[in-house]
Formats: sequence, C-alpha cells, structure tokens
Amino acid sequence: MKITLLGTGDVRQVPVYGCDCEACYRARIDVSYVRRPCSALLESAGGRLLLDGGLSDLCQRFKPGDLDAILLTHYHVDHVQGLFHLRWGLGPTIPVFGPEDQNGCADLLKHPGMLAFQPPLNAFESIYFGDLQLTPLPLQHSKPTFGYLLREGDHSIAYLTDTVGLPPETEAYLKQHTPDLLVVDCSHPPTEIPPRNHNDLNMALAIHHSLQPGKTVLTHISHELDAMFAQKLIELPAGVYLAEDQMGWSLDCGGLRRDWRMGALIG
Repeated sequence: MKITLLGTGDVRQVPVYGCDCEACYRARIDVSYVRRPCSALLESAGGRLLLDGGLSDLCQRFKPGDLDAILLTHYHVDHVQGLFHLRWGLGPTIPVFGPEDQNGCADLLKHPGMLAFQPPLNAFESIYFGDLQLTPLPLQHSKPTFGYLLREGDHSIAYLTDTVGLPPETEAYLKQHTPDLLVVDCSHPPTEIPPRNHNDLNMALAIHHSLQPGKTVLTHISHELDAMFAQKLIELPAGVYLAEDQMGWSLDCGGLRRDWRMGALIG
C-alpha cells in the first residue's frame, strides 16, 4: 500500500495570488515549493483511489480507467473543483464515495456525468476494496467531513483533512487502531486563539502526541506556515514531517518508508 500526496496546500495554495512573502516568492521561482489543492492517491491491491478531487488537471493526470474510485472528504470547492471538468468526459464511470451532504457543491450531484455518486458513507462503518478496509471518521469542519482510516493487512494510514481538533469518538477510535502513518491538517502557524476551521501547528502536534502514530505528516499547509519553516522559525519533533507535493510513503512487509518525491527516490 502506498500513498502519494498530490497536493498539500490550503484553499489559497502556494504561491498565493498577489503575495510576495518568502514562501510565495520561493514557489514562483522553484516549482518544487508549489502547493496545490490538498489531495492524495492511494494505491493498493484493492485498486487506485483518489482522495479528493480538487486538482484542476485531473483529466490530464489520469487516463480513462486509471482510477477505481474517488473518495471525498467533503464538498468544499477546493476539494471537488477538478470533478466539474472530469464529469463530462468519456469512458467507464468512476464510483465516488463521501459523507452525507445534500447541498454538495453547486450542481455536481444533480449533473454527475460519468461520476457515479454512491450512497453516503456512515461514520465508523467500513467498506472494502478487495483487501483494503476503508473506515470513515467524523471530523470537525464547516461542512460534513470525513477523514479515513485506510487499512490493508497489518498496516494502516489515517488521512485527516480538513479538521480543527478531533471529535472525541474519532480520537478514541484511532487510539484503538493506531495508524502507521498519520496525514493530518495543519493549516496555520501556532496561534494563541484557537482557529475556527483548521488545525494550527499546536493542535496538529497535540493530535500526534495523543495518537502516537508511527509517523505524522502535516498537510493542508498555508503560505504563512510555509514561510515560518522557510525562515527556520519552527522545528518539528522526531517522527513529524512537513508534507510536500508528490511526497510518497509506502507500507509493506518492510514497514513504513518515505520513498519518493517528484518521481525521484529521496530515502
């Protein structure tokens, strides 16, 4: 089982339009620092699952038949905008799974095209893609939102974006099913006033310390947080990593490893 973080930015992405902060300037001159809409690709024996559809170039990234399913965390525009173009394509239908949200996003549910929206998932009720077990986990956000525990064999990945803290029942569940890899929302630099809709660094690290996963990767990164890391104003504890677009992690009989970025092995 492997996961590739296709996008790791917040709703504004990096660089932010019109911003000349250190993070945005750096991303304009070096594409390796660009952060696209938060999304990931999970590959396992059970198939290839796209986690969120916010990338605007889905039609260029994936050929017809490349994806076995799309898994949505929620229906905010930055997590579904790529589906508006994809839906009018030709080829086999793509099953789409996600939380109950009658409003969806614009007319996506009303006119799905080649997207086959499935009945809404239920919290803590697992579904299966071959040997891959997928369990929806409620998160705290301004729209109905799920994170997911993805388990194959003895290995698991928790993908938790977007959220501010964790609901007690989700935290308790993950303490009972400790993931090898935790990918968690960390949109803001450390703040004195708790943020409204996304974790700041303090909250993300508190989740890491509470769950004690094998490794933690911080995603849904803002340009403000990126700038602080660029200026070396923040140091992460052991076992915690700042996500990068195209960062990949693999889980197999050899355990967990970070094994590529931008198509190159990075160790």
